[in-house]
Amino acid sequence: MQYTEIMVRYGDLSTKGKNKRNFIDRLGFNVRASLASFKNLDIKARRDRMHIQLNGESSDDVVARLSQVFGIQNFSPSIRVEKDIEKVKATAIEMLKEKYFDGMTFKINTRRSDHNFEYDTNELNNLLGGAILENIDGIKVKMKNPDITLRVEVRIDGIYLSHETIDGAGGLPVGTAGKAMLMLSGGIDSPVAGYLAMKRGVDIEMVHFFSPPYTSEQALNKAKELTAKLTPYVGKIKFIQVPFTEIQETVKEKVPSGYLMTIQRRFMLRITALLAQQRKGLAIFNGEALGQVASQTLESMAAINDVTTMPVLRPVVSMDKNEIIKIAEEIDTFDLSIQPFEDCCTIFAPPAPKTKPKIEKARYYEERLDIDGLIERSIAGVKITEINIGDEFMNKDSQVFAELL
Repeated sequence: MQYTEIMVRYGDLSTKGKNKRNFIDRLGFNVRASLASFKNLDIKARRDRMHIQLNGESSDDVVARLSQVFGIQNFSPSIRVEKDIEKVKATAIEMLKEKYFDGMTFKINTRRSDHNFEYDTNELNNLLGGAILENIDGIKVKMKNPDITLRVEVRIDGIYLSHETIDGAGGLPVGTAGKAMLMLSGGIDSPVAGYLAMKRGVDIEMVHFFSPPYTSEQALNKAKELTAKLTPYVGKIKFIQVPFTEIQETVKEKVPSGYLMTIQRRFMLRITALLAQQRKGLAIFNGEALGQVASQTLESMAAINDVTTMPVLRPVVSMDKNEIIKIAEEIDTFDLSIQPFEDCCTIFAPPAPKTKPKIEKARYYEERLDIDGLIERSIAGVKITEINIGDEFMNKDSQVFAELL
């Protein structure tokens, strides 16, 4: 059927009390950003629910995009009918005929915000239920757990019919929990961490370290495309690329092999914290999972965190790898993440990194480095890109090329 509207119901927002209006306004902003490519939509975010008038746009395409926007409990594609009972009956019969199967059960659920309409809810239930029973052979009424529930809403501007409730992404609207930086590598974990941060309302900006000529342009593009995979949840995301070559070369030259990873990551965290301060970020997110690699032990995390007082949040810290992979597959980042373009975390990886580095030793080895100068030159080379829904960065032949590596 050609639907005329999508009715959106809020999730966690119902508990937000006096702040509810701010949450709804932000959700409306995010929905408009996510659906910006659909030019004919009319989106109204009201206190009880949101109404998206399709105005001829494909309901299937809008539904697919809308299902990714955080802050939505569920939604229903609907048809608006004039306040003519015969037209309402005809539409109701058509909707259920389209979904009918042998032995199907149904019920009518009517709500009436226009109390001046000539029929009350019970009368409408009886009129529409009777018309359906008369015109669809074999269909039966069932009040508890029917196969299909026809929802009827009587409003000032018409009567809206729907029969399907589609689960939304849940969570909170992105931006209602403040801004943070996500340390984005090219691997599986950090995009999942970004997804989980956004689900709780955090507006994230990606910070990606690259080291030309040791890392390729394709590795940088892979990180950008991973960012693009997450844009449907919010509309657009800032991508901050940080040159890291000089720092890695200097650390490799002057720091013992076992502490290379620790010192490199301390630099990354310092730079990310500085960028957060400059860009009004409140925290840093990353994709570290406890015990997964040498740099992700508690001792290593403590040695790395030593360089900042800013909160460092790890959404996947207690997950098994298979749990992380499952989410990566659901959000369509897994296949891209496993393409073997090396990032700066792997190119200078020592053969035997310290799994229990000492904070005092890390500080001692850094005394021989010009920390401020290295960071200042790295920050000077930062480039910021706005990545939008549908942006593509990988060459068409990248998958074939990756398979040859």
